Amino acid sequence: MEFSVERSDPRPGSAELRLAGALSVRNVPRALSRIRELLAAPASGVRFDLAGMDSLDGAAAALLLGLCDELRARGIAAELAGATGRAGEILELVASSPRGIASQVAPTAPGVFEQVGRETAELWTLSRQILDFTGNTVVAAGRALRDPRTVPWRSVLRVMERAGADGLPIIGLITFLVGLVSAFQGAITLHQYGADIFVADGVAIGIVRELGPLMVAVVAAGRSGAAFAAELGTMRVSEEVDALRTIGLDPYRYLVLPRVLALTLMLPILTLLGNAFAIAGGAVVGVASLDVPLAAWARQTHDAIDIWYVCSGLLKSVAFGLAIALVACQAGLATRGGAEGVGRSTTSAVVSSLFFLVVIDSAFTVLYHAWDL
Repeated sequence: MEFSVERSDPRPGSAELRLAGALSVRNVPRALSRIRELLAAPASGVRFDLAGMDSLDGAAAALLLGLCDELRARGIAAELAGATGRAGEILELVASSPRGIASQVAPTAPGVFEQVGRETAELWTLSRQILDFTGNTVVAAGRALRDPRTVPWRSVLRVMERAGADGLPIIGLITFLVGLVSAFQGAITLHQYGADIFVADGVAIGIVRELGPLMVAVVAAGRSGAAFAAELGTMRVSEEVDALRTIGLDPYRYLVLPRVLALTLMLPILTLLGNAFAIAGGAVVGVASLDVPLAAWARQTHDAIDIWYVCSGLLKSVAFGLAIALVACQAGLATRGGAEGVGRSTTSAVVSSLFFLVVIDSAFTVLYHAWDL
């Protein structure tokens, strides 16, 4: 039924508007315009008779209540009467809801001292979390050394498979390309002096001492580090970590230790394989582009690589694996705030891991140079 409204003046100075039909958000503008026309004539009181209303939605109810508030603000008595059935229920529901929004003072920018205080408090909280994580991890490692049977070796092997075998294709491809690029870069200078064969020396030494361990660690930080942080972060926000504590299981023993052991053990193996792929990439350049016989290239590579060069790179890879696993697990267990927190922890784990990789690599380089190794 179409909406209609009529005005009557039952007594002088008093107006009554009889509303009938259906009033909804679709015809509210037209209805409001018509009601304002009828209210143009002066009156000291207005009564809205809703007995003839068939249907009413929230927008229409808000309109009528707003009109009453507007009339009262002008000193005119106004009331809604006669609403029955569903229309009356909606009108009562809207009337019971707050129709105004409290004004809020715009937040002011914090001062310098407040910012310093907040940053200091956050740094203190982070330091406590790191110390707590380190202490619990050391305790779990000590118990594992005292009784290796307490280590969940099945979990260790499963993580080793994911971090090692599953990541070998991408590691092999990246290190192969790194070796190939290194050979091309070295050949730019050495080819001018007819010393193409010495490109093999540069590739071999640079890969096994520096580029091989570092590139493998970077890939591991992106793959395994992000996975560790996301897994533990999801378990943290879903309260699975708390559930482990409730049933008497140590999360550091069953969640952290297997991941730390797995990545620390797998990274040297991946580094050896990555070195082989990188040297193969350099050999492709030497044979195909520099016309060096494969046998001569292999012999030159063998003569250039000292056993200590390989061991120095493997020592780095052990430290890299330990750092990546610890940083990722700490970030995962410190997760707060649901899915968004998991994303922040994953990002923080990868970025922090890359930072520590550079720091550790720099420290090893300085030590090797200082000790003339």
